[in-house]
Amino acid sequence: MKAAVLTSTGKVADRPLRIEEIPKPELGAVQVLLRVRACAVCRTDLHIVEGELPPLRKSLIPGHQIVGEIIQGATPELTLGTRVGVSWIGGTDGRCWYCRNNHENLCDSPTFTGYAVNGGYAEFAAARSDFVFPLPPTLDDVHAAPLLCAGIIGFRSLRVAGVEPGDRVGLFGFGASAHLAIDVLHAWRCEVFVSTRGASHRKLAESMGAKWVGSEADKPPVDLDRAITFAPSGDVVVLALSSLRKGGVVAINAIHLDRIPEFDYDRLLWGERQIRSVANMTRSDARDFLKLAAEISLQPKVTIFALDDANEALAAVKSDSIDGATVIVP
Repeated sequence: MKAAVLTSTGKVADRPLRIEEIPKPELGAVQVLLRVRACAVCRTDLHIVEGELPPLRKSLIPGHQIVGEIIQGATPELTLGTRVGVSWIGGTDGRCWYCRNNHENLCDSPTFTGYAVNGGYAEFAAARSDFVFPLPPTLDDVHAAPLLCAGIIGFRSLRVAGVEPGDRVGLFGFGASAHLAIDVLHAWRCEVFVSTRGASHRKLAESMGAKWVGSEADKPPVDLDRAITFAPSGDVVVLALSSLRKGGVVAINAIHLDRIPEFDYDRLLWGERQIRSVANMTRSDARDFLKLAAEISLQPKVTIFALDDANEALAAVKSDSIDGATVIVP
Protein backbone atom coordinates (compact mmCIF):
# COMPACT_ATOMS: atom_id res chain seq x y z
CA MET A 1 0.00 0.00 0.00
CA LYS A 2 0.98 3.63 -0.35
CA ALA A 3 1.56 5.54 2.90
CA ALA A 4 3.08 8.76 4.22
CA VAL A 5 5.77 7.60 6.65
CA LEU A 6 7.62 9.58 9.33
CA THR A 7 11.05 8.20 10.26
CA SER A 8 12.60 11.39 11.64
CA THR A 9 10.79 14.42 13.04
CA GLY A 10 11.42 17.77 11.40
CA LYS A 11 9.90 21.02 10.25
CA VAL A 12 7.15 20.52 7.70
CA ALA A 13 8.97 22.93 5.36
CA ASP A 14 11.63 20.20 5.07
CA ARG A 15 9.03 17.59 4.00
CA PRO A 16 9.66 15.01 6.75
CA LEU A 17 6.96 12.61 5.51
CA ARG A 18 8.14 10.14 2.87
CA ILE A 19 5.60 8.67 0.46
CA GLU A 20 6.42 4.95 0.29
CA GLU A 21 5.06 1.57 -0.75
CA ILE A 22 4.90 -0.64 2.36
CA PRO A 23 3.06 -3.86 3.36
CA LYS A 24 -0.58 -3.62 4.41
CA PRO A 25 -1.15 -3.81 8.18
CA GLU A 26 -1.32 -7.25 9.75
CA LEU A 27 -4.35 -7.55 12.02
CA GLY A 28 -3.97 -8.18 15.73
CA ALA A 29 -6.64 -9.45 18.10
CA VAL A 30 -10.00 -7.63 17.95
CA GLN A 31 -8.87 -5.45 15.06
CA VAL A 32 -10.49 -4.59 11.75
CA LEU A 33 -8.73 -3.67 8.53
CA LEU A 34 -10.01 -0.53 6.86
CA ARG A 35 -9.70 0.70 3.32
CA VAL A 36 -9.08 4.38 4.05
CA ARG A 37 -11.53 6.66 2.25
CA ALA A 38 -10.45 9.93 3.86
CA CYS A 39 -8.25 11.15 6.73
CA ALA A 40 -8.46 14.68 8.08
CA VAL A 41 -5.36 16.52 9.23
CA CYS A 42 -5.21 17.69 12.85
CA ARG A 43 -2.87 20.21 14.45
CA THR A 44 -1.81 17.38 16.76
CA ASP A 45 -0.38 15.65 13.67
CA LEU A 46 1.78 18.74 13.21
CA HIS A 47 3.01 18.55 16.82
CA ILE A 48 3.91 14.87 16.25
CA VAL A 49 5.66 15.37 12.90
CA GLU A 50 7.68 18.37 14.10
CA GLY A 51 8.67 16.67 17.37
CA GLU A 52 6.84 18.90 19.84
CA LEU A 53 5.35 15.65 21.12
CA PRO A 54 8.14 13.11 21.80
CA PRO A 55 8.35 10.24 19.27
CA LEU A 56 6.93 6.90 20.42
CA ARG A 57 7.96 4.87 17.36
CA LYS A 58 10.95 4.73 15.01
CA SER A 59 8.61 4.70 12.03
CA LEU A 60 5.08 6.11 12.04
CA ILE A 61 2.13 6.71 9.73
CA PRO A 62 0.35 9.77 11.20
CA GLY A 63 -3.35 10.56 11.00
CA HIS A 64 -6.17 9.96 13.46
CA GLN A 65 -9.34 11.25 11.81
CA ILE A 66 -9.98 8.25 9.61
CA VAL A 67 -13.03 7.32 7.58
CA GLY A 68 -12.70 3.77 6.32
CA GLU A 69 -14.57 0.75 5.03
CA ILE A 70 -14.17 -2.58 6.84
CA ILE A 71 -12.58 -5.14 4.50
CA GLN A 72 -11.26 -7.68 7.03
CA GLY A 73 -11.91 -8.69 10.64
CA ALA A 74 -15.66 -8.16 10.45
CA THR A 75 -17.92 -8.99 13.39
CA PRO A 76 -21.70 -9.48 13.62
CA GLU A 77 -21.98 -5.83 14.67
CA LEU A 78 -19.40 -4.54 12.16
CA THR A 79 -20.00 -6.39 8.91
CA LEU A 80 -17.85 -6.23 5.78
CA GLY A 81 -18.35 -2.93 3.98
CA THR A 82 -19.45 -1.04 7.09
CA ARG A 83 -18.23 2.57 6.95
CA VAL A 84 -16.67 3.61 10.25
CA GLY A 85 -14.69 6.41 11.80
CA VAL A 86 -11.52 6.20 13.90
CA SER A 87 -10.37 8.92 16.29
CA TRP A 88 -7.39 9.91 18.46
CA ILE A 89 -8.09 7.42 21.23
CA GLY A 90 -7.43 4.10 19.52
CA GLY A 91 -7.71 2.02 22.68
CA THR A 92 -7.53 2.02 26.48
CA ASP A 93 -6.38 -0.56 29.01
CA GLY A 94 -9.86 -0.93 30.55
CA ARG A 95 -8.28 -1.71 33.93
CA CYS A 96 -7.02 1.54 35.44
CA TRP A 97 -9.04 3.65 37.89
CA TYR A 98 -10.00 6.10 35.14
CA CYS A 99 -11.37 3.44 32.81
CA ARG A 100 -13.30 1.84 35.67
CA ASN A 101 -14.81 5.19 36.68
CA ASN A 102 -16.09 6.51 33.33
CA HIS A 103 -13.02 8.62 32.56
CA GLU A 104 -11.46 6.56 29.78
CA ASN A 105 -10.12 9.74 28.17
CA LEU A 106 -7.67 9.90 31.11
CA CYS A 107 -6.59 6.23 30.86
CA ASP A 108 -3.13 5.54 32.30
CA SER A 109 -2.12 3.41 29.29
CA PRO A 110 -3.97 4.71 26.24
CA THR A 111 -3.29 3.94 22.60
CA PHE A 112 -3.20 7.01 20.36
CA THR A 113 -4.03 6.56 16.69
CA GLY A 114 -1.36 7.97 14.40
CA TYR A 115 1.05 8.37 17.32
CA ALA A 116 1.39 5.17 19.39
CA VAL A 117 0.14 3.09 16.44
CA ASN A 118 0.01 3.75 12.72
CA GLY A 119 -2.77 5.98 11.47
CA GLY A 120 -4.62 6.98 8.36
CA TYR A 121 -2.20 8.78 6.03
CA ALA A 122 -2.30 5.58 3.99
CA GLU A 123 -4.47 3.44 1.73
CA PHE A 124 -5.23 0.95 4.53
CA ALA A 125 -5.28 1.12 8.33
CA ALA A 126 -5.89 -1.28 11.23
CA ALA A 127 -7.99 -0.29 14.24
CA ARG A 128 -9.46 -1.89 17.35
CA SER A 129 -13.02 -2.92 16.56
CA ASP A 130 -14.31 -1.57 19.89
CA PHE A 131 -12.88 1.87 19.10
CA VAL A 132 -14.45 2.48 15.70
CA PHE A 133 -17.73 4.27 15.18
CA PRO A 134 -20.31 3.46 12.49
CA LEU A 135 -21.01 6.66 10.59
CA PRO A 136 -24.47 8.03 9.79
CA PRO A 137 -25.22 7.75 6.05
CA THR A 138 -25.96 11.48 5.89
CA LEU A 139 -22.27 12.26 6.59
CA ASP A 140 -20.14 11.75 3.46
CA ASP A 141 -16.52 10.60 3.72
CA VAL A 142 -14.73 13.91 3.25
CA HIS A 143 -17.03 15.90 5.53
CA ALA A 144 -17.17 13.17 8.18
CA ALA A 145 -13.38 12.93 8.58
CA PRO A 146 -12.85 16.30 10.37
CA LEU A 147 -15.64 15.43 12.80
CA LEU A 148 -13.62 12.53 14.20
CA CYS A 149 -11.21 14.62 16.26
CA ALA A 150 -11.69 18.32 15.60
CA GLY A 151 -15.43 17.86 15.94
CA ILE A 152 -15.47 15.42 18.85
CA ILE A 153 -12.84 17.28 20.90
CA GLY A 154 -14.58 20.60 20.23
CA PHE A 155 -17.82 19.03 21.46
CA ARG A 156 -16.06 17.71 24.57
CA SER A 157 -14.61 21.19 25.14
CA LEU A 158 -18.12 22.61 25.29
CA ARG A 159 -19.03 19.92 27.82
CA VAL A 160 -15.91 20.55 29.92
CA ALA A 161 -16.66 24.28 29.91
CA GLY A 162 -20.18 23.53 31.12
CA VAL A 163 -21.94 25.32 28.26
CA GLU A 164 -25.69 25.70 28.80
CA PRO A 165 -28.28 26.68 26.18
CA GLY A 166 -28.36 30.47 25.78
CA ASP A 167 -24.87 31.08 27.19
CA ARG A 168 -22.48 33.70 25.88
CA VAL A 169 -19.52 31.65 24.61
CA GLY A 170 -16.15 32.83 23.34
CA LEU A 171 -14.12 30.87 20.80
CA PHE A 172 -10.47 31.94 20.82
CA GLY A 173 -9.04 30.71 17.54
CA PHE A 174 -11.22 29.67 14.63
CA GLY A 175 -9.71 26.72 12.83
CA ALA A 176 -10.87 23.17 12.13
CA SER A 177 -12.33 22.53 15.60
CA ALA A 178 -13.90 25.92 16.34
CA HIS A 179 -15.67 26.17 13.00
CA LEU A 180 -17.51 22.96 13.92
CA ALA A 181 -18.23 24.00 17.50
CA ILE A 182 -19.99 27.18 16.37
CA ASP A 183 -22.76 25.21 14.67
CA VAL A 184 -23.30 23.15 17.82
CA LEU A 185 -23.50 26.37 19.86
CA HIS A 186 -26.05 27.83 17.47
CA ALA A 187 -28.11 24.66 17.80
CA TRP A 188 -28.02 25.30 21.55
CA ARG A 189 -29.14 28.95 21.02
CA CYS A 190 -25.87 30.38 22.37
CA GLU A 191 -24.38 33.76 21.44
CA VAL A 192 -20.90 33.22 20.00
CA PHE A 193 -17.98 35.65 20.19
CA VAL A 194 -14.87 34.86 18.15
CA SER A 195 -11.35 36.19 18.64
CA THR A 196 -8.88 34.91 16.05
CA ARG A 197 -5.91 35.86 13.92
CA GLY A 198 -6.13 35.93 10.16
CA ALA A 199 -8.61 37.97 8.15
CA SER A 200 -9.95 34.89 6.34
CA HIS A 201 -10.71 33.17 9.66
CA ARG A 202 -12.54 36.26 10.89
CA LYS A 203 -14.50 36.43 7.65
CA LEU A 204 -15.46 32.76 8.01
CA ALA A 205 -16.63 33.32 11.60
CA GLU A 206 -18.77 36.24 10.47
CA SER A 207 -20.28 34.18 7.66
CA MET A 208 -21.14 31.44 10.17
CA GLY A 209 -23.14 33.77 12.38
CA ALA A 210 -20.79 34.85 15.16
CA LYS A 211 -22.33 37.74 17.08
CA TRP A 212 -18.94 39.49 17.33
CA VAL A 213 -15.57 38.85 15.68
CA GLY A 214 -12.22 40.37 16.62
CA SER A 215 -8.51 39.83 16.12
CA GLU A 216 -6.40 37.58 18.36
CA ALA A 217 -5.67 40.49 20.70
CA ASP A 218 -9.23 41.85 20.90
CA LYS A 219 -11.39 41.29 23.96
CA PRO A 220 -15.09 40.55 23.36
CA PRO A 221 -17.39 43.49 24.19
CA VAL A 222 -19.34 41.55 26.87
CA ASP A 223 -18.44 39.31 29.79
CA LEU A 224 -18.58 35.66 28.71
CA ASP A 225 -20.14 32.72 30.53
CA ARG A 226 -17.75 30.24 28.93
CA ALA A 227 -14.68 30.40 26.70
CA ILE A 228 -12.81 27.75 24.74
CA THR A 229 -9.26 28.35 23.52
CA PHE A 230 -8.11 26.50 20.41
CA ALA A 231 -4.77 28.21 19.72
CA PRO A 232 -1.67 26.53 21.31
CA SER A 233 -0.80 29.82 23.02
CA GLY A 234 -0.77 30.68 26.71
CA ASP A 235 -1.33 34.35 25.87
CA VAL A 236 -4.69 33.38 24.38
CA VAL A 237 -5.63 31.57 27.61
CA VAL A 238 -5.03 34.76 29.60
CA LEU A 239 -7.06 36.81 27.10
CA ALA A 240 -9.94 34.34 27.40
CA LEU A 241 -9.72 34.42 31.19
CA SER A 242 -9.88 38.22 31.15
CA SER A 243 -13.13 37.99 29.16
CA LEU A 244 -15.05 35.90 31.73
CA ARG A 245 -17.74 36.92 34.15
CA LYS A 246 -17.37 35.76 37.76
CA GLY A 247 -17.96 32.02 37.94
CA GLY A 248 -17.09 31.58 34.26
CA VAL A 249 -14.96 28.78 32.81
CA VAL A 250 -12.12 28.65 30.28
CA ALA A 251 -11.59 25.25 28.65
CA ILE A 252 -8.20 24.82 26.94
CA ASN A 253 -8.58 22.69 23.82
CA ALA A 254 -4.91 21.95 23.12
CA ILE A 255 -2.69 18.92 23.60
CA HIS A 256 0.38 21.20 23.54
CA LEU A 257 0.70 24.78 24.85
CA ASP A 258 3.75 27.04 24.59
CA ARG A 259 3.43 28.48 28.13
CA ILE A 260 0.99 30.43 30.28
CA PRO A 261 2.42 33.84 31.22
CA GLU A 262 2.19 35.34 34.67
CA PHE A 263 -1.17 36.98 35.31
CA ASP A 264 -2.98 38.94 38.02
CA TYR A 265 -4.88 36.45 40.21
CA ASP A 266 -6.97 39.12 41.96
CA ARG A 267 -8.25 40.60 38.70
CA LEU A 268 -8.48 37.56 36.44
CA LEU A 269 -9.02 34.34 38.41
CA TRP A 270 -10.56 35.38 41.70
CA GLY A 271 -14.35 35.30 41.73
CA GLU A 272 -14.51 31.53 41.23
CA ARG A 273 -13.44 31.68 37.62
CA GLN A 274 -11.97 28.39 36.42
CA ILE A 275 -9.34 27.16 33.96
CA ARG A 276 -9.84 23.58 32.78
CA SER A 277 -7.89 21.48 30.32
CA VAL A 278 -9.51 19.21 27.75
CA ALA A 279 -7.81 15.82 27.48
CA ASN A 280 -8.68 13.47 24.65
CA MET A 281 -12.23 12.15 24.33
CA THR A 282 -14.43 9.23 25.30
CA ARG A 283 -16.37 6.87 23.08
CA SER A 284 -19.52 8.37 24.57
CA ASP A 285 -18.41 11.82 23.37
CA ALA A 286 -17.90 10.39 19.88
CA ARG A 287 -21.27 8.65 19.69
CA ASP A 288 -23.16 11.65 21.10
CA PHE A 289 -21.44 14.13 18.80
CA LEU A 290 -21.81 12.08 15.62
CA LYS A 291 -25.52 11.66 16.36
CA LEU A 292 -25.88 15.41 16.90
CA ALA A 293 -23.83 16.20 13.79
CA ALA A 294 -26.23 14.14 11.69
CA GLU A 295 -29.27 15.76 13.32
CA ILE A 296 -28.09 19.32 12.62
CA SER A 297 -26.57 18.44 9.21
CA LEU A 298 -23.13 19.63 10.26
CA GLN A 299 -21.02 20.40 7.18
CA PRO A 300 -17.39 21.39 7.80
CA LYS A 301 -15.59 23.53 5.29
CA VAL A 302 -12.90 21.29 3.77
CA THR A 303 -9.91 21.47 1.45
CA ILE A 304 -8.77 18.17 -0.09
CA PHE A 305 -5.17 17.02 -0.62
CA ALA A 306 -3.92 13.85 -2.27
CA LEU A 307 -1.90 11.39 -0.18
CA ASP A 308 1.18 12.28 -2.25
CA ASP A 309 0.80 15.85 -0.93
CA ALA A 310 0.63 15.00 2.79
CA ASN A 311 3.56 17.33 3.58
CA GLU A 312 1.76 20.19 1.84
CA ALA A 313 -1.40 19.43 3.82
CA LEU A 314 0.53 19.73 7.08
CA ALA A 315 2.17 22.95 5.89
CA ALA A 316 -1.27 24.42 5.16
CA VAL A 317 -2.37 23.63 8.72
CA LYS A 318 0.78 25.17 10.18
CA SER A 319 0.43 28.39 8.21
CA ASP A 320 -3.33 28.70 8.83
CA SER A 321 -3.63 29.26 5.10
CA ILE A 322 -6.79 27.18 4.80
CA ASP A 323 -10.12 27.95 6.40
CA GLY A 324 -11.89 25.05 8.03
CA ALA A 325 -10.46 21.52 7.78
CA THR A 326 -7.78 19.83 5.66
CA VAL A 327 -8.53 16.30 4.41
CA ILE A 328 -6.22 13.78 2.75
CA VAL A 329 -7.86 11.38 0.28
CA PRO A 330 -5.75 8.35 -0.78
